[in-house]
Amino acid sequence: MKTAVYPGSFDPVTNGHLDIISRASRIIDKLYVAVLDNPSKTPLFTAEERVQQLKQILKDYDNVEVMSFSGLLVDFARSVNSNIIVRGLRGVTDFSYEFQMALSNRSLDSDIETLFISADTQYLFFSSSQVKEIAYFNGNIDNMVPDLIKEQLQKKMKKY
Repeated sequence: MKTAVYPGSFDPVTNGHLDIISRASRIIDKLYVAVLDNPSKTPLFTAEERVQQLKQILKDYDNVEVMSFSGLLVDFARSVNSNIIVRGLRGVTDFSYEFQMALSNRSLDSDIETLFISADTQYLFFSSSQVKEIAYFNGNIDNMVPDLIKEQLQKKMKKY
């Protein structure tokens, strides 16, 4: 059975993330969506909120499980008996960063392989950070995030 981990902050989860999850879940037997809980960062949504959002959005995916983690990704991958890390690529700058991360992870655990999935062209132009900024200024994010995330972003932005 092929098990993989798709890690990220998912703050917020975008349609681009969901596209990668959907496509990876078709080629992997078990996919863990791993929400990074990094105590040195201040995300808009807590790790618990992000996990709950993803669980709700991905409830119809039988082979996808959502969990949070902190620490080294290779340690999390080992804990779920996976040696495959899935990463999405939007362009050359993503590749440079992701390639460096793949080499770092492999240096920590030589059994780790990174599977790169190129983003669908409709998702090449935005990131979670851009989505938050657009939402902050009441811009249209309909094609960038699921309705659930749009609603929760709007509620969060009213507080700022």
